[in-house]
Amino acid sequence: MTTTPSADPRIEAVAARLKAAVRERAEALGPPPLWQPIWKRPREPKSIKAKKAELAKQRKRLKAAGVRRFYGAQARRPRPRQNRIGSAAARRDARALSRMRHSNAWLW
Repeated sequence: MTTTPSADPRIEAVAARLKAAVRERAEALGPPPLWQPIWKRPREPKSIKAKKAELAKQRKRLKAAGVRRFYGAQARRPRPRQNRIGSAAARRDARALSRMRHSNAWLW
């Protein structure tokens, strides 16, 4: 069985003040604006300094990505050349083995 706590006049006074403050703030702000999707809201214009900082950050990011891409390709640069001697025979053997592996011939 739960019991309700006795009403403390200090808590009641604080709650009443809080409710009054909330009501005053709501009256000052007025009704909430109609809902609008974020992509339709008017944009806040950025300062020139903020715009330049953002562009500099973007340039830095894109440059770093380009460098990563370049060195990623360099890592694979000395590609193994397929030696021509015996490669046709090796391919034929691999093809035959692959056919054997994908068939059910081993069941017989």
